Amino acid sequence: MVNSVQAFVVPGGEGHVIQGPAGGPAIIKAGTETTNGSFTLLEVTVGPKQGPPAHSHGREDEMWYLHDGRFRFIADDRLFEASPGSFVFVPRGTVHCFQNLEDRPSRILVMFTPSGMERFFEEHAQLPPGPVDPVRYREIAERSWMDVAGPPLAESHPLTG
Repeated sequence: MVNSVQAFVVPGGEGHVIQGPAGGPAIIKAGTETTNGSFTLLEVTVGPKQGPPAHSHGREDEMWYLHDGRFRFIADDRLFEASPGSFVFVPRGTVHCFQNLEDRPSRILVMFTPSGMERFFEEHAQLPPGPVDPVRYREIAERSWMDVAGPPLAESHPLTG
């Protein structure tokens, strides 16, 4: 059997650019079609003090590599911080979320395995600008086997000082 996946390179700054769900652009570097379903890789810019609501993935493990900025993560009720060069892994089924701790946008690489979560990002990018209706967000999430479990870290664990 011949492998239908071909080797490829996506140069820096290139890929399918869409509006990301966390206050900045998201660049889809690899997804279902290019990896034969193995994984999805996105470069995501997260706005100052922003991050997604608490959620879990029913079918994907999620990983982050921090390019720049400091982030805090919560997973399994454990709160921890990560700095540039850090790698974070959260297995499927784990309720988690994260927040950019900086007063400026910061970049992270986000990977899901197996692939498929790019469809959440693509559908979210179709929403009108401005605050997202929580009902619409949940509908989009559910179509991607994602369960919204609570508010973002900025609400559940406000920063002090």
